[in-house]
Amino acid sequence: MRISTLILCGALLAVSACGDGFDRETGGDNTSEFGNATMNNTLIQSGQKEYTMQLAGRFAREVPSTITFAFNSSQLDGNAVATLRQQADWIKTFPEVRFRVYGHTDLVGSNASNQALGLRRAQAVVAFFASQGISRNRLEAMASYGETRPVVQTPAPEERNRRTVTEVSGFVKNHPALLNGKYAAVIHREYLVLAERAHPSNQVIATQTSGN
Repeated sequence: MRISTLILCGALLAVSACGDGFDRETGGDNTSEFGNATMNNTLIQSGQKEYTMQLAGRFAREVPSTITFAFNSSQLDGNAVATLRQQADWIKTFPEVRFRVYGHTDLVGSNASNQALGLRRAQAVVAFFASQGISRNRLEAMASYGETRPVVQTPAPEERNRRTVTEVSGFVKNHPALLNGKYAAVIHREYLVLAERAHPSNQVIATQTSGN
């Protein structure tokens, strides 16, 4: 009796396994994330993901990545323009790198209107970068999170939520400097340039000796 019970259980497990997709051909894609995982592995193995993260960290440390907006507006004010000029200068330093601008809103208004407003804000930043001579091809995406990712969780108008954030998103495909996958060379190139620059305080100070 015990043996027959075990056989029955085994049969039930086999049937349930078939229902979970094990009846597919060998090598079949059992998850919708297979392609994403493969792409992720490729980026890691090539070094692109690691160096993208390094550059993203440098960008966040060396320049302000966020600007804010007036209520229900996508216009760039003087403070925003000053910050975006810093961002643009940094972006032009790395012509092999792509960037992404995310638009956000506060929690006032409908989701649909906030999605549209967040996108307009991101587009305003991209337009500014283009006016500074940066190719739109390097600004690979303009994503609007609308009201879904507030800095401050409040239903009231909040300037810190009305923002755009600029981030490093990857490397320009088939850029001549990256044909051999030399992502590390791109990262460290600017360090070498900075090391060669004369520090402003390194000046010879002339001294006079007084005779007694």
